[in-house]
Formats: sequence, structure tokens, C-alpha cells
Amino acid sequence: MTSDTKPAPTYPLSGWLILDKPRGLGSTQAVGLVKRVLRQGGYAKTKVGHGGTLDPLAEGVLPIALGEATKLAGRMLDSDKIYAFTIRFGEQTDTLDTEGEVVVRSDHRPNMAEVEAALPAFTGAIKQVPPAYSAILIDGQRAYDLARAGQDVEMKTRGVEVYSFSPLPFRGGAGGGGDRAFPGIPHPTPPPEGGGREHKHHTPPVAKGPKIRSLARDIALALGTVGHVTYLRRTKAGPFTEKQAISLDKLEEVAKGASLQDLLLPLEAGLDDIPALHLTPESAQAVRQGRVLSGLPHADGLHLARLHDVPVALMECEGGTARVVRGFNLPDVAE
Repeated sequence: MTSDTKPAPTYPLSGWLILDKPRGLGSTQAVGLVKRVLRQGGYAKTKVGHGGTLDPLAEGVLPIALGEATKLAGRMLDSDKIYAFTIRFGEQTDTLDTEGEVVVRSDHRPNMAEVEAALPAFTGAIKQVPPAYSAILIDGQRAYDLARAGQDVEMKTRGVEVYSFSPLPFRGGAGGGGDRAFPGIPHPTPPPEGGGREHKHHTPPVAKGPKIRSLARDIALALGTVGHVTYLRRTKAGPFTEKQAISLDKLEEVAKGASLQDLLLPLEAGLDDIPALHLTPESAQAVRQGRVLSGLPHADGLHLARLHDVPVALMECEGGTARVVRGFNLPDVAE
């Protein structure tokens, strides 16, 4: 052990690791990787989960919950998310991304004005048919497993919500030429022969579970052409941004003795939009026993009950009375 490393604690950790997930790695694989790193780093066995599936095609912000933070992973699934993505017009694949085979082609390439005019129809509450190659469960099986097995997968229309778009300039062009990547955003796929036209979108924020590949398909169809996603990056998930995300190389250093505490965000980092309810030692004990607190001056709504700096529970306040929604088993004083 070197002088800049610390001994791994013998108690399970709680908090958030924000991974900058690379393309090609599945969310479940990322969880397995974190478990392996913890084990090799000498950490106590810790429950690990992720806060929202990110397809292997996609890269970017993947919140990984450790210990008591896994109790908040479900909240992360419903949180607002921001994506940057690129559509290639003129080709639709069976997977709606670059992994599949081209099934439909079109010679029509919309211009910037046409794209911008079409986008308002895809904001707000909209209906969407998810792609067959998705992690949605159908009779207990993942849709993509059924699709890859050659089965016809019927995806049901569902309601989703998109708040807004920030379209960025085209790259490529109808006359052919190079495929110019946006600064800091690698783009591995050249335009099709004859000149593909691609368009990048930033959606700040996207909420309520829209599938970006389906969104790209539907935008293209509305423009009288076809299209598929060639680049997809999640830049924000709930309160977590790409500025907080760490690379897999950084994570691997933990397995070699680097301190995980330097990378771990506290449990309450996933609750930055929730007001605090400060407890006394006596009221904290009552909350841990599941008892109701009354006579509180707090506004109605969800609150994070804390004893000093330690989260004790999520509590729902109504009419001056607070009830436990989710309790946390954290020590009062850091070990």
C-alpha cells in the first residue's frame, strides 16, 4: 500500500458512483464491474445497483448506487434526463441504431429549416412505440432477446414526455464529403455513399422514459424520410451530470488500492431537490422506529430527515405531520 492510498473500510459503503459509461458496455455489466472493483479493492460486500438503464450503444452518465443509496435507485428511473444524439437521415435499421441492418432507404434529406419546423410536434406529452430492440419486458422476457431470436415483437404504444430540443448544425451534406465530428464528441460512422446528412440534437431535459431511437425514427418519418441514431450520449441523469462522471480507468484504480471515498458522492447527492427536515436525537430515534412526527412547521411534500449531517429517512409531510417513506440505516457518526 502506497502513502497516497487508504485502507478499505470494513463496513459496507453507501453513496453514488457516477460512471461515464463507454459505448459497448451494458448497464448490468457496469454494475458487475463495480462489484468486482470493490471486491479486489478489499471493501466489504456492498449492495450495488444502477439508476436507469443505458443501452450498450449509448454512452455517458450512469449513476451507480451503493449500499443505502440503492433504496433511491427507483427514484432515479423517473428523474429528468438529458441526451445528445445524432440522426442519420436516409436509412432506417431494424435496431434503429448503427448495430442493425438497413431495412428501408430514402433519397430525401431534410434541411435544417425542415428539421426545426418538425421538432415542436415532438415536445410535451407524446405517444411513442418503443423499439423492439429494447430492454422492455414482454411476458417476463427482454424485448431485445425475443427480437434477436427472430420472433415478431409487438411493442405497445405508450405515453412519454419530452420537454424541449436544442438542435445543432448538420454535418455531412447532400453532395458527399467528410463526416465532421462535433468538438469533443467522437463519431465512428461515416455517411453513406452519395452523401448522408446527419443532424445532432440536444434535448434538455427529456423525461418520462422516451426512447431516443424511437424519437429519431419518428422525427425522420415526419420529415418524409427515414433515419436512425448514430450517436447517443446521456449528459445528465437526475441531479448527476457528466462533470461528476468518472472513467472506467479511474474506477479500475480502486481495485489497485486507490481510495474509493474520493470518488463516492454521498447518498443525499441524489436528493438535492428535496428540502431538509432536521431532527433531534429523540425524534431521530422515533423516525427509525417508524413513528409519525406531528406538529411540524414544514410545508407539505417530501423531505429528507437528517440528524446533523446523517440522512435518517425520506418523509412525507402533510398538514404538519410527517410519515416515513423510506428509512436509511446509516451510522450517526462516520467510522
